[in-house]
Amino acid sequence: MPPPRTRTGNSVTVEVAKDMNQQLAQSFAGHKPPDVFYVNSDQFANYAKGGSLYPYGDRISDAADFSEQLRTSFSYDGKLVCLPKDASTLGLAINTDLWKKAGLTEKDYPKSWEELRTVADKLTGNGVTGLVTSDEFQRLGVFMKQAGGWLTDPDQQKMTADTAENAKGLDFVQSLLKSGSMKFAKQVDTSWGGEALGKGKAAMTIEGNWLEGGMKLDYPDVKYAIAPLPEGPAGKGTLAFSNCWGVAADSAHRDAGVDLVKYLTSAKQQLAFADAFGVMPSRTSALKTYAEKQPAAKAWVDGSAYAQGPVTIAGFDKVLSQFNTDLQSLRTADPKKILADLQRNGEQAIAKGN
Repeated sequence: MPPPRTRTGNSVTVEVAKDMNQQLAQSFAGHKPPDVFYVNSDQFANYAKGGSLYPYGDRISDAADFSEQLRTSFSYDGKLVCLPKDASTLGLAINTDLWKKAGLTEKDYPKSWEELRTVADKLTGNGVTGLVTSDEFQRLGVFMKQAGGWLTDPDQQKMTADTAENAKGLDFVQSLLKSGSMKFAKQVDTSWGGEALGKGKAAMTIEGNWLEGGMKLDYPDVKYAIAPLPEGPAGKGTLAFSNCWGVAADSAHRDAGVDLVKYLTSAKQQLAFADAFGVMPSRTSALKTYAEKQPAAKAWVDGSAYAQGPVTIAGFDKVLSQFNTDLQSLRTADPKKILADLQRNGEQAIAKGN
C-alpha cells in the first residue's frame, strides 16, 4: 500500500508529544486538538465521555479482523470508537543460563501455580530471586485472571473486585512474596522486570513483547526464553495492552484522519510497526504472519487468543493508581482489604461515569 500522500493526496505532519495525556487534555479544552493521535487505554473513556473522540468504527469495513478483546476495550456506548494500534500480552520470561545452572530443563517450564512455586524456590539463592515483577496490577492482575476473577463484568458495568477468586490470586502472590522466592523489582534495585532479568537478579519475570527491544538494547548477551504464563485454578490467563488511534471530534479533517488510520492499521503497516517496535499486530490476519516471522514470540502470540483487555471506564485511571499503591504493600497487607477498597473506589467511578 503506498503512503497516504500518493494514495489520497493528503499530507501528514507528525508531532512528538512530551506528555501525551497533558497535551491532549489542553488541546481538547482549547478546541484545537490534533487530527489523529494515540489514545492511552486508561484515558480512552475519559475522552469518549467528554465527546472529544470521533467514533469512526462503523466506517471500518473489516473491523472484525481486529482483536475482539481490544475492540471491546475501545468501544463506548455500544460503538467502536477507535481502532487498536497494536497489541501486547504478558508471558513468562526465563533467564536460560540461570535455569540451566539450577539443573532445570525446558521440561521444567512451569505449567501450573504449584510448579511455578517449586521452580521459583529452586532458583532463589546466591543473589538471584526466582520471580521478579513490577509491583503493579498490570502484572499481578494475571493471577487474578488465572484464578477466575477480574475487576469488572465483561460489559464494564459492574465491579467484581471483592470476590473469592480475586482474593485467591492475590493470596498466591502474597505467599510467594513471603517465602522470598518472589520480589518486586524495586526490592532488587531495578526499575522493572526486564532489568532484573538482564542483570541476573531474576531467574524469571512476567513481561510483554516490548521486553524483546529492551533486552536487545541493554542486555544483548543475555539468553532468555518466553513461555506461556502458568495456569491457575481457572486455567490460562494473561493481559492485553494497547493504545488506539483517536480521531478528534473537533477536527476539520475527520475524513482524512480516518483515511490515515485505515492506512496505519493495514496489515502491511502493522507488520512494519512490529519490526520497528516489537509490538504485535492487533489484526488477527497480520498476527498470523507475525507469528511465522517471530517463532520466539509464540507464547505472546498465543496469549492474544485468551488475553483480558484493559479496563476502560471514565475515571478509572485514578482507581487503578490507588490499587497499584495498595499492591506495593501486598506482602504484609490483607488482600481482601485491598480488594474491598478497589471495589468501593471502582463503584464510585462507575456511578460517576454513568
